[in-house]
Amino acid sequence: MNEQHFSEIEATLLYISEARERAEKAVKNLMKMGAKEHLVDSMRHSEVQLRELHRSIMHGTYFSDDTYDDGTKADASDQMTLS
Repeated sequence: MNEQHFSEIEATLLYISEARERAEKAVKNLMKMGAKEHLVDSMRHSEVQLRELHRSIMHGTYFSDDTYDDGTKADASDQMTLS
């Protein structure tokens, strides 16, 4: 992985992390506003999914064991090499 690759991956991880934090904030705000439970549950579910996506990308790039969380295999060009 070169610096450009690293930069693209980091930007993606940052956006996912920010979206997860926003979903977490939305849960708190919706609860304070007395929103219907299905709205709160939806945001909670989104937060969990974003956390799992972030973890999956981290494992698939920086800590790749050649297999993504869904069981698919990464090819050699997807893996980070240290030099």
